[in-house]
Amino acid sequence: MMPGAEDMRELELYIHIPFCMRKCNYCDFLSVTADERLQSAYMEGLKNELTFYGKGFRDVEISTIYIGGGTPSWLQERYMASLMEVVHKSFSIRGDAEITVECNPGTLTRAKVKSYQNSGINRLSMGLQSANQQELEHLGRIHTFEQFLRNYEMARECGFDNINVDLMYGLPWQNTEKFYRTLTKTVALKPEHISAYSLMIEKGTPFYDWYKFDGVKQEAGFMPEVLPHEDVVYQIGKMTEDVLAEAGYERYEISNYARKGYECRHNIGYWQRKEYLGVGLGASSLLGNVRYGNIRDLERYIECCGSIRETRIKDIKTEKELEGVNLHETAEELSRNACMEETMFLGLRMIMGVEKSRFYKDCGFTVDNIYYPIVRELKEEGLVEENLERIWLTEKGLDLSNYAMAKFLLPG
Repeated sequence: MMPGAEDMRELELYIHIPFCMRKCNYCDFLSVTADERLQSAYMEGLKNELTFYGKGFRDVEISTIYIGGGTPSWLQERYMASLMEVVHKSFSIRGDAEITVECNPGTLTRAKVKSYQNSGINRLSMGLQSANQQELEHLGRIHTFEQFLRNYEMARECGFDNINVDLMYGLPWQNTEKFYRTLTKTVALKPEHISAYSLMIEKGTPFYDWYKFDGVKQEAGFMPEVLPHEDVVYQIGKMTEDVLAEAGYERYEISNYARKGYECRHNIGYWQRKEYLGVGLGASSLLGNVRYGNIRDLERYIECCGSIRETRIKDIKTEKELEGVNLHETAEELSRNACMEETMFLGLRMIMGVEKSRFYKDCGFTVDNIYYPIVRELKEEGLVEENLERIWLTEKGLDLSNYAMAKFLLPG
């Protein structure tokens, strides 16, 4: 018998759509180009995976859904509609669930946007990255700023009232003036949420081949040739915070800003270590105290989705046998130390910081039990503050977040 809502545990759902029209020059996400045959086969496999989990998660209520990629909006609308139909049939979804789909400008149509709404999707995340055409071309984006504007206005006309816009700074040859123009053009549109990330040079990308030595120079504080100096990146970050605050956006996480009430609930769940189920190619899950990773090979994933079954899988660190399914490529039972570390360095990404009561509930110890010397040291350095309820990074701590968070790694 289905338990009552008060007995149901909350679960977030992530759905990975790995397909792109073309991979961007900076992107290290798990994404591929694929013909119609592969896309159709993948979507059938994905629906099989959702159906399988739906049968085993009868005591679960889905609070948020995030459809990411890749480029989910590259799919024809019939694929997304049938996917969401299976989601609704397989799971109990909270009435106020936040349901997001990632969209790339240049791939949206009015038919797709209306189909999303009809399927219960209520939030769009649009990847603009830059309003500068040269920067867009260098990033390998498939769209122009004008195409973004048309897609954004179309989404508004169709009734979407919760839209995120992704921006990226620290780009080659970029300065504060260039990013200021992107920022002000974005703010003028009044999206509910803005994500502003600093470019990371990741291995396996064209940007790494082109700028890896520049990236080393940048991190070391030396003058790079093409990438902006770390001082310029810092100035852009500060300017972003000031401009968005003046426009009514509150910074609630290191790289995320929102109008009141429009914070991304799905991502907050990640930072607070809520349980989540990831389905699709390479998707990860956190179920109980075990982190799973799905198969990353597309053909093998599709094949395994034809006959999903429970199995035993070895822990990647201890080789202990854990419960899993044949779609899992990796599994790791998190130690108590790992849980405490994650609670701190994920939670401290949020401006409000870590709730001490949540730490105690999740970890079985108080923050002082484990981290008193570390917190005292970081307070003396002006990087953290605390009160009876929580601990958080100061403005200086946010600027030096990598250093501060590394302090919460435990020995052994």
